[in-house]
Amino acid sequence: MQYSDAYLKQILNRTKRIAVVGVSQNPVRPSYYVARYLKLKGFDVVPVNPGIAGETLFGATVVADLDQIEGPVDMVDIFRRSDAVPPIVERALEVLPDLKTIWMQIGVSHDEAAAQAEAKGIDVIQNRCPKIEYQRLFGELRMGGFATGVISSKL
Repeated sequence: MQYSDAYLKQILNRTKRIAVVGVSQNPVRPSYYVARYLKLKGFDVVPVNPGIAGETLFGATVVADLDQIEGPVDMVDIFRRSDAVPPIVERALEVLPDLKTIWMQIGVSHDEAAAQAEAKGIDVIQNRCPKIEYQRLFGELRMGGFATGVISSKL
């Protein structure tokens, strides 16, 4: 899937509140450190995971389901296997009236669910990470150790 930098940047600039579905409380899991990074960048992160509902992550109470979120959500970031995407997208479309974006993490895609969301006017990103895209588009990749611009064989 190809997305222009302008399109990705527009989505990230307009997004204020992100529901992270499948977030883990294990700090070495990608879902944890991506959600933590987004929170540190000023996004309001709503952690969603029925297995740890009621716990606190990133200063927010983990909810079991999207319908338990109070207030508007701009983006749903999905950290689940591709075959788990359709019910998540259906639920998001049903209970989040202010939703603007469905974002599926690296390795996650589902064309039918994407088409369903797009038919409702929702932007869909598949097989990408908002943390990586944010770092790339806003000049922060060096902080993560990538794209330093230095090629050297010196130690």
